[in-house]
This record gives sequence, structure tokens and C-alpha cells, in this order.
Amino acid sequence: QVRLVESGGGLAQSGGSLRLSCAASGKIRSFSAMGWYRQAPGKERELVAAIAGGGVTRYGDSAKGRFTISRDKAHTTVYLQMNNLTPEDTAVYYCKAVLSTSDIWGQGTQVTVSS
Repeated sequence: QVRLVESGGGLAQSGGSLRLSCAASGKIRSFSAMGWYRQAPGKERELVAAIAGGGVTRYGDSAKGRFTISRDKAHTTVYLQMNNLTPEDTAVYYCKAVLSTSDIWGQGTQVTVSS
């Protein structure tokens, strides 16, 4: 069974940076894609950034120009470098891995940005 474990969330000041990590464990074959989503209170979950198996990246509008998604050589850990954070980035950030037959979600990590 594949599990995703996020880390790196916490409190940041407006204009600051955080780096999130998502490590996959278990019987991993290959992921079609891995990505980050976030959900703020009272809002729907939205795409932040994703990286496909071939390395193509995709960003949500809120992340463009500020966030960067990357992964390790084994393609089992994905990172999200978040720069120039604003209070609007406050949310629970979830990691997602896309397998051939299902999607797997992590438990989420809280990011809080103070003004």
C-alpha cells in the first residue's frame, strides 16, 4: 500500500518562504503524476502545482511565478518551494499521487501566513 507523508508546513510571515516535502512509501511502481493541492477554510480544494511523469509541470494561477514544484531522482518525493507568501496562501496543503488505477492523498500539512 502506498502512503504519502507531507512535511514542511508551518507559520511564515508575509513575503517569506516555505518548502513542503511529500515522500511516498510502500510498493511504488510509478506515478503518472504528483502534485500539491490546497484547501482554505470555506473554499474548495484547488490545484497548486503538479509534475507529470515526464517532468512537465503545471501551476495554478495563484502559484505562478512564486511557487516551484520539483522531485527527487527516484520520483518518489516531490517538493514545493513557496516564495513571496501572502496571507491568502494560508491553507492545508495536500500531496496527491496519481497511479494507473487510483489517486492517493496525503494527510495534509497546515501553512499559515501572517501579515
